[in-house]
Amino acid sequence: MDDSMLEACAAVEISEQDVLEAMKAMHGYIDITPADFREVYRFAHAAARKRILHAVKAGDIMSSPVHSLRADMDLVKAASLLAERGVSGAPVLDGQGKIQGVVSEKDFLARMGAGRSDSFMFIVADCLKNKGCVAAPLRKLTAGDIMSSPAITGRADISAAEAAALLMDKRINRLPIIDGEGRPVGIVTRSDLVHSYGRLSGKG
Repeated sequence: MDDSMLEACAAVEISEQDVLEAMKAMHGYIDITPADFREVYRFAHAAARKRILHAVKAGDIMSSPVHSLRADMDLVKAASLLAERGVSGAPVLDGQGKIQGVVSEKDFLARMGAGRSDSFMFIVADCLKNKGCVAAPLRKLTAGDIMSSPAITGRADISAAEAAALLMDKRINRLPIIDGEGRPVGIVTRSDLVHSYGRLSGKG
């Protein structure tokens, strides 16, 4: 989303419908007092923000172009590329440029023996205890071998709120945004959502 659009959204306009929604959300509302007005405003502001978040599309906040990996790329190159780009995961594409899956730090850790609740430091500790690199066996594997598949993706026209729900429900950190042929056009990360939410709230 460009700065002008974000600035326009940040100045949240409370509509009459937002106020009505706020009134419905309040319990025991009778008279307008300063305290009542603050309560109405709080609910109305939340309703307006929710409305705007549903109006903002994934295409407005996604990062583009997408850093991606080839399915046949060996993991030495894949890990190096992710490190160079400063990202913790990326979509994996087939020969036609369509998304087959996603590779993330979790996929590397899983292949290195980490459980669901284990962290990177667990792997470090294991390496130190055994005086060896548990990542060594991964040298013979490709991105396609360890990727999570099928990839969870979205379209550019879904709302930011829907993108956020997918990330939460599926417990993922990135949502590739694809075109009608399954090719990536962008990616929405948790950071993108936090940034856009901050700008919409006037805090960014």
